[in-house]
Amino acid sequence: MSPIYVAIDTPDLDRAKTIAGRVHHHVGGIKLGLEFFMANGRAGVHEMAEIGLPIFLDLKFHDIPNTVGKAVQALRPLEPAIITVHAAGGRAMLEDAKAAAPAGTKVVAVTMLTSLDADDLHSIGLSPDPHEQVMRLTELARSAGVDGIVCSGNEVAAARKLWHDGFFVVPGVRPANGHIGDQKRVVTPRGALDAGASILVIGRPITQATDPDMAAREIEATL
Repeated sequence: MSPIYVAIDTPDLDRAKTIAGRVHHHVGGIKLGLEFFMANGRAGVHEMAEIGLPIFLDLKFHDIPNTVGKAVQALRPLEPAIITVHAAGGRAMLEDAKAAAPAGTKVVAVTMLTSLDADDLHSIGLSPDPHEQVMRLTELARSAGVDGIVCSGNEVAAARKLWHDGFFVVPGVRPANGHIGDQKRVVTPRGALDAGASILVIGRPITQATDPDMAAREIEATL
């Protein structure tokens, strides 16, 4: 199974289904985020699941533990392969999210968004060291009993040293010739896998390509 999860970040259900249908032979799963979920809800997720690929529901919950636990519980009928919560929500929230998730669902904790850099950390009152922040939250996620983390390719090697059997989701992945868009900390697909990624989240280089299937094939060929 390919380690590529294609990020289909569109509110348009028909477009999402078209993209997924075109690339499904060359990706290992589909990532659906807030944009898609707010427009199409659970019914839309069910429709995407009919394509036959695992669904990564990337809703990044961050709230009080009771609220997050109930929100995760509400997703149980969808049986997502992966869901995300923010590690910064704290230990109790992480524990409640994992306890509420279906047995087959991986709960992964977002350490630091790949759109942020040291200046952004400083501006919200945190130590301006992305590596230090990711390592701290990796330790928290591991000790809280979730399945893994989301981190950039810059930190995944060090995170895997801390957590040998963790599940590592690496977004912000761009082919060597790709446009980085609003991402600040990016890595190539091969580089991310070599550093210890379990799965790669790749969106625009595939979904905005003239031929998404060919784009997915070309990325897969580098792995």
